[in-house]
Amino acid sequence: MPKSAKHLLIGSTETYSGKSATVLGLSYQLQQKGLDIAYGKPLGTCLTTSGGTLIEEDVQFIASSLNLAANRIAPTMLALDAVSVQKRLSGEDNNNYRQSLIQEYLQVTRGDLVLLEGPGNLTEGHLFDLSTLQVAEVLDAAVLLVNRYNSLLSLDAVLAAKERVGDRLVGVVLNDIPPKELEMVENLVRPFLEQQGIAVLGTLPKNDLLRSVRVGELVNQLNAEVLCRSDRLDLMVESLAIGAMNVNAAVKYFRKRRNMAVVTGGDRVEIQQAALETSTQCLILTGQLPPPQFILSRAEELEIPILSVDLDTLTTVEIVDRTFGQVRVHEPIKVQCIRQLMNEHFDIERLLLKLGLSTAAALS
Repeated sequence: MPKSAKHLLIGSTETYSGKSATVLGLSYQLQQKGLDIAYGKPLGTCLTTSGGTLIEEDVQFIASSLNLAANRIAPTMLALDAVSVQKRLSGEDNNNYRQSLIQEYLQVTRGDLVLLEGPGNLTEGHLFDLSTLQVAEVLDAAVLLVNRYNSLLSLDAVLAAKERVGDRLVGVVLNDIPPKELEMVENLVRPFLEQQGIAVLGTLPKNDLLRSVRVGELVNQLNAEVLCRSDRLDLMVESLAIGAMNVNAAVKYFRKRRNMAVVTGGDRVEIQQAALETSTQCLILTGQLPPPQFILSRAEELEIPILSVDLDTLTTVEIVDRTFGQVRVHEPIKVQCIRQLMNEHFDIERLLLKLGLSTAAALS
């Protein structure tokens, strides 16, 4: 009789904490150790339809990145949106998702370890019995929590999560740590959490590349018109600069930044010119004023897209900021980056020990 796979649920205390990135980096390390890995996301949040079949974009991307066979990809139970909630509330959806989990995840053998990606936070999906804690209980899964660390105030969420998850918690990953906080995390935060019985398995520093967005994504979010170099919408933007000062101040400001999107008025020709001569990945012009021909020609030459938006500067900046905060890791360059970060800053051996797995067992 084949052995049943263990289950590890990657959860988080808030949305966009880095669960998918953690899954990508962790699963690659596990594969390198010789473990037979499967992956699933019981509650879908980013679904598209292909040939009449619902496809979870994160599942599709991660399965492709890991070269997982079809029998190593567990199904998504449900797409979480306003429509699915309404159907549940009205009684139109009376599916027993706990039973579906058992049938699809427990009664099917999938290798040594099934990595599960949880919902946005600890309570999301509760209405369907598909929250992080509910799934962990049904599948008897260990839980690894990812916490986006901003400051010492982030610790409350970790401590509260420990109370709720209990003994299923095998550890936490502190993600996106600002450089100025790294020493504090290692010398104060890590020892404190360990004393509270919370294993700190990873401390990942903030990385601008992982937070970057494609110019094409900014075009979509801003509903922008592309005035030139529509062939370079794959460029990655790591930071945002606002060109609202005088040109001398702007030049100094721009030179301190890299791979930026510059938001400025369509009439600020001198700012546009200064931006093009620095580390700019795209110009975003507000006010629907077309730039002069020499700006377009220089942008063409430098392969820098220029976008025009029918929005004011404040609204434009808010949308771009929000896009940075909701970024996904669906680019190969980001996959390589997260693998390197996890290799350097995540204790894979300690995780294997806590899960009762070993390389020798995986290879047997």
